[in-house]
Amino acid sequence: MSFTASDLSVLAYANNFTLWHYVTTDADVTVASYFDNASDMLRVNDLIIANVDTDGAPATTFYVVTANAGGSVTIAAYA
Repeated sequence: MSFTASDLSVLAYANNFTLWHYVTTDADVTVASYFDNASDMLRVNDLIIANVDTDGAPATTFYVVTANAGGSVTIAAYA
């Protein structure tokens, strides 16, 4: 599957920082280009709480937006 914009929602916004929630049946949202269609909304250092693989082995992971340039978004697990 691929990114679905209606499954990405804002939980909180303050001081140019956004906390997002994303839910998907996809097992991996870290693949290249996954969030590129949201590049106009996501900023570097935004956090995404992702509920993934909701129809298989559900998991919840926090991700941070590490890069967003030229319409290409990169995320990484928050450590």
